Parts: sequence; structure tokens; C-alpha cells
Amino acid sequence: MTKYPMTVQGAEKLRAELDRLKKEKPLVSQAIAEARDHGDLKENAEYHAAREQMGFLEGRIQDIEGRLSNAQIIDITTIPPGDKVIFGVTVTIVNCETDQKVTYQIVGEDEADVPAGKISCTSPIARALIGKEVGDVVVVKAPSGDVEYEIDDVQHL
Repeated sequence: MTKYPMTVQGAEKLRAELDRLKKEKPLVSQAIAEARDHGDLKENAEYHAAREQMGFLEGRIQDIEGRLSNAQIIDITTIPPGDKVIFGVTVTIVNCETDQKVTYQIVGEDEADVPAGKISCTSPIARALIGKEVGDVVVVKAPSGDVEYEIDDVQHL
């Protein structure tokens, strides 16, 4: 069985979405019942839309429950701080050519949000960084070519 690494915040966010979806399910069920009362189901757009929404809800609920049951929740704040890049840390890297600094937190696949500074542990940048230490230079294989970054800082936030 595959374990999915996940931060504490990511697990909380998924649990909140699961609670919201479970609360929404009776409302959709009620909408299906109301649409069914309108008569002929073959040409009832409200009925078909409500059934489609119910299918989406049930699928997403199963997906989230599966992810949470197979999650390996890692609380980075309980791990002693160090200079090594591991899952959950916030790492600052410097592009060796442009001297541009970028800060990312390495998170699970479900939590990735690049504009918010969260990259998936399976992304090319994260895979290149994991296991390295402050001061190391890593080469990231990007579609536009190889890019060199120096690890500037590692924080356990």
C-alpha cells in the first residue's frame, strides 16, 4: 500500500474539505428528491444535474478518505532543526546564474501550490533538493535546460 507524505496542515485542510463535503451531501440528496418529484426524469435537467453533483461528491469523499487513510503525516516542527533538506522544510535557494532567491516549502502532492510557495515532494526541484545541505549546489533538470541552484537556508517551520 502506498503511503502519501503529508504535512499536518495539509491533513487538516483535507479533513476540513471532507467535513464540508459530508455536510453538503444531504443537501444534494434533498435536491435529487425534489427534482424527482417534478415528474419525467428523462427530460429533467435539475435531476440530472443533482445526480451528477452527487456522483462528484461521493467520488471526492472516497478520494479524500483514501488519501487520509494512507497518509504518512509528518510534523516538521518535531524534527530537530538541521541544515539538511527533508520533507516539510522551508528551503531558500539561489539561482546561480541570476542570483534570484526563491523560498519553497516541500509538501505532499495534494498540498502543492506554487504561487503560495509550496512544491510537491515529487517535483523536479524538490527531488533535486531532498537529501542535500545548506551550501550545496544542485542541478535541476527543467524543460528549458539544466538550472543550478545553491541551497541558502533550511528552516523547520
